[in-house]
Formats: sequence, structure tokens, C-alpha cells
Amino acid sequence: MKIDLIVFDLDGTLISSHETIYKATINTLEKLKIENKLIEEKFYKRIGLHFEDIFNEFDMNVPDFKQFIDIYKSIYFDYIDSSFLYEGVNETLNKLKALEIKIALLTTKSQEQAELILEHFKIKNKFDYIMGRRPGIQHKPSPEPLLYICNEMKMNTQNTLMVGDSELDVMCGKSANSLTCAVTYGYRKKEDLIKTKPDFIIDNLFKLISIVNGRV
Repeated sequence: MKIDLIVFDLDGTLISSHETIYKATINTLEKLKIENKLIEEKFYKRIGLHFEDIFNEFDMNVPDFKQFIDIYKSIYFDYIDSSFLYEGVNETLNKLKALEIKIALLTTKSQEQAELILEHFKIKNKFDYIMGRRPGIQHKPSPEPLLYICNEMKMNTQNTLMVGDSELDVMCGKSANSLTCAVTYGYRKKEDLIKTKPDFIIDNLFKLISIVNGRV
């Protein structure tokens, strides 16, 4: 096994952002005068899904979804202080770069927002490719965005490791014929992640170095 590219999810994998996402969502709904049916703890467990899917699960009608997204993005950074990098993110990314492993990001957040968040946490320059939500390209769990990244970077999917905290990341990676690694400190329970049968399960990012070096 040789890993040439590691593709990271964002929320729940690199950044603890659930409070920021929840607060920005609630404020946006209030501005739109839409009844809030979001149960906080249940909402946290759905982070990673597209907002349209989340609202469907909560049986919420958001008539103008584009308007929701525009307002949400405009106020997101009002709550950014509720977010933080998980332990070991900087150190792990630096070590991967030293090992000459390519690093990419794959998130359901918009391209612009993803880049702004990485800039805010001063880690944007560590990524060789950043893939946010783009028109005409399906989002996770579809393999399409991961295949797009590998094609753009001219990397083999079989030598790519998809790292994330949800079933969406594992399903995306498996469907793209890449290796998969689930992290247990994010927004899904370990027992639920085990059911998705990722190639690796880790409780902190430092263990990625052992995986890359073939010691796991």
C-alpha cells in the first residue's frame, strides 16, 4: 500500500465547528422568519449532509434555499470564534508535507467559504487542492467530487486516502475505489463508523503518519 494523496473532510475532521454552524443556521432561519425545528444534538449528528437534506430530515420548508445560503454565508464568521482546530491538525499536516504526501480538502461547504475558513485558521497554504461545493458536481457520498480531485491532481484513486468523520466520507471514498479512514472524535459515533467498514479508524490525526508509513 502506497499513499500519495490524502483528502480531508473539513467539519468534524479538521475543525470543530458544530456550534458555529448551528448558531449561524438558527440566526439565518430567524432572519427568514422560518420556524426552527432543529433539535441541537440531533442537528450535530447530521453535520456533513447538504443543508437541503438536513431540512428534509427535520421536515422543514425553506422556500428560497439560495437566499438561505446567501444569508448563512454572510453571517457565518460572526460565530467563527466558536470553532477551533482539532488537536494535532497543524503538526500532522506539516509532517505529511515533509513526507511529500499531497494534501487536498473535500467539503460540502461552498468553494469560497471553504477557502475563507482555511485562511482564518492559517492552514490554507498546506493544501495542494481545495474542493468545495461546485455547480454541476455532486456532493458526498457521491464519488464524483473525489474522482474530480484525483483527476485534477493526476493522482491514482487507489493511492488516495479519504479521511473524514462521517459515513458520507467513507461511502465517497469506497465508491471512488480509494482507501478510507474514519476519525472517531467528530460528529458520528464510533460504532456507527465501524458499520461503514473503513480501511482505518483513528481517534486522533497523529495516527495518519503511522498509516502512511505502513505501521498500521
